[in-house]
Amino acid sequence: MGGLFGGSPDTSGAERAAAETKAENEKIRAQAEEEKRQLAEQNAARARARVRGGSRMLLSDTRLTPETGIQTLGSNEMKVS
Repeated sequence: MGGLFGGSPDTSGAERAAAETKAENEKIRAQAEEEKRQLAEQNAARARARVRGGSRMLLSDTRLTPETGIQTLGSNEMKVS
């Protein structure tokens, strides 16, 4: 009966509830975005592992036969026969 006495209805409770709902929805959306980012990162890591899985870091890409390695300073013992 706010119209009869000239007062406006109290909507502070509804506004507070709407603000809390909005904040909760934003928090849920942020969590979903973080989970999506982590999943994409894991998938990218799996793809990298699949592609580079057979290539070891100790093998040299500068030679035709990577298993023989590369000659380092002071090492004359690594001669290819």
